[in-house]
Amino acid sequence: MFGEASPTPGGSLHRHRSRIEGDLAQVLVPQAQDHGGPSIMERFKRMSPPSFKGESDPLLAESWLSEIEKIFRAIRCADDNRVTLATYMLQERADVWWSSLLRTRFEGGVVE
Repeated sequence: MFGEASPTPGGSLHRHRSRIEGDLAQVLVPQAQDHGGPSIMERFKRMSPPSFKGESDPLLAESWLSEIEKIFRAIRCADDNRVTLATYMLQERADVWWSSLLRTRFEGGVVE
């Protein structure tokens, strides 16, 4: 399901993840200021979303996605925030796969 991409020397995966987290802070936090409440990221994290490590069992992937979608419904998450929030919960192989996909398939490493 996930490629066997490995991080490149020099910690570029760490830098890439840090950049994404910085982008998240800039994009998602202003929503809280606009509406006077917690940001969508804060509301999402309060629901204790499960992480996904890229296990090859399709039932585990399906279960993870189902739980994430349930949280999206509960917090009334807009479609344009769902990819950002879901991929925030990727770890290990799944995070490496997603980072590789961003680098190779999306201009500037951003899904629009």
